[in-house]
Formats: sequence, structure tokens, C-alpha cells
Amino acid sequence: VQLVESGGGSVQPGGSLRLSCAASGFTFSNYAMYWVRQAPGKRLEWVSGINGANSGTSYIDSVRGRFTISRDNAKNLLFLQMNNLKPEDTAVYYCVKGKSAYMGFSEDDDRGQGTRVTVSS
Repeated sequence: VQLVESGGGSVQPGGSLRLSCAASGFTFSNYAMYWVRQAPGKRLEWVSGINGANSGTSYIDSVRGRFTISRDNAKNLLFLQMNNLKPEDTAVYYCVKGKSAYMGFSEDDDRGQGTRVTVSS
């Protein structure tokens, strides 16, 4: 399993970023995928998930309406469009592979190296 995130950076509050995750080493469409984040000094936090066949999505309350998760199963890509970013969104964001086609995040799921997002004025 290989998961490589990209797209992080520094933005001002209200800005947007689009994170991408390139997946390889497994049949991408067969697995739910997630984005999780870890802010400095805080625990890992689940942010969003999407079922393997694009059949459903879910979000933590603090990002619902601002973030959109999507996937391209033909290209083995996972995305997180982040709009109206807030300073509290500052964290390292990780792409995570689930254990089945349907969401059921576990902290021991495979994840990438992460991409850093900083929201600051």
C-alpha cells in the first residue's frame, strides 16, 4: 500500500486548498478512503470519509459545508477540496485507506506521510 498526499500549503483565513492522494498497491475502488488530520499537540482527528464505490460520504461537523471529499477510481486518486479555511484547520492532513468498501475508520488503518496545511493571517 502506498499513499502519497500533495496540495498542502499556507493560506490566509477564507482561502482554499485542494489536497490530493495518489494511491497504489491495492484495488483502490474496493476500499473506503478517509482524510484525517493532526494539529500540533493534538490527537489524530478523522475529518471525512468516502465509500469505495462513491456511494456515500461523511464529514466531521466542523468541516461540513466547507470541505468536499471525492475520488477518481479510474485514476486511483482521492481529493479533499477545502474552502473557507479557518486557523483551526491548521494540521498535517493524512490520506487513509479503510479496511473494507464501507466506512469504518480505525487508527491503525494504512496512511500516507501527510501534507501540511497552515491557515494564518
